[in-house]
Amino acid sequence: MGEIAFVAVDWGTTSFRLWAMDADGGVISERHGERGMSTLKPVDFEAVLEESLTALKIHAKVPVVICGMAGAAQGWVEAPYVDLPTRLETIPTYAIQVPLARRDVRILPGLAQRDAGMPDVMRGEETLLLGAALEKGVSGMVCLPGTHSKWVRIEASIVTGFATSMTGEIFDLLAHKSTLAHFICAPLGNLSDNPAFADALKEAIHSPEKILQLLFSVRATPLVMGAKNAANMAARLSGLLIGLEIAGMGQSTGDQVTLISGGVLAQIYARAFDIAGIEPRLLSADEMARAGLLHAARLLWPEQLNRKHDT
Repeated sequence: MGEIAFVAVDWGTTSFRLWAMDADGGVISERHGERGMSTLKPVDFEAVLEESLTALKIHAKVPVVICGMAGAAQGWVEAPYVDLPTRLETIPTYAIQVPLARRDVRILPGLAQRDAGMPDVMRGEETLLLGAALEKGVSGMVCLPGTHSKWVRIEASIVTGFATSMTGEIFDLLAHKSTLAHFICAPLGNLSDNPAFADALKEAIHSPEKILQLLFSVRATPLVMGAKNAANMAARLSGLLIGLEIAGMGQSTGDQVTLISGGVLAQIYARAFDIAGIEPRLLSADEMARAGLLHAARLLWPEQLNRKHDT
């Protein structure tokens, strides 16, 4: 493995992931933290970044490329959205350089769908899509699950459209702050192996117009069918919401969807797709993020990337 050529950062709303990488994309060291955009003011970003870089003994000449919420209007420095349709390989050319930073820091832009009928935005996911298109030749429908799941259509490395489902946020609100919260008593994790998950997912896919009634069943079932059913209600709620998400995207049995995710969430969505009869192609979110950021670094610093830095 070579010396550190650049630092790649995926900076989200609640956390950030940082990798010190060599010119070939190998990871030399890394740090993960919970100092996401929601916990910071614009003046805080550089200090948080440099704290991690100092801990890893990264030389001041090593450049940094960032994707995600650091480029939001409420982030470090706003990186304006790039409008659709967008060729993924060109996204790094729209990166902005952070003024007055002590090192060369570039922030990648998000994407905007300026459609009066279905306006939408993303930040961070476009870099994972870039990595997937370049490393794996991904095309067709792509799902990136999360607090706000993204469903993206890619044709010949061009993002032609996408839609956001607030599945994760709605689950959290209903499970913790709604009238259903008292009945969500099971530990929240991978609930997809519970038969109640599969039953609920099928119900939501087949009858999405009944989702409001189906959601209230999470409260009513333990009350009228007995307390023993309460342990299944978290799985039922998860299945209903993910099923509604799938129904909203119009996916049919036999369709193939590329799933870019990791950890428990990848397991849940892979299981949901299997139940729905959809063929998932699973790619690691971390790996696709690093691949996209590597491509960006090579475009941004074609000469410097191969220089050797002291660390």
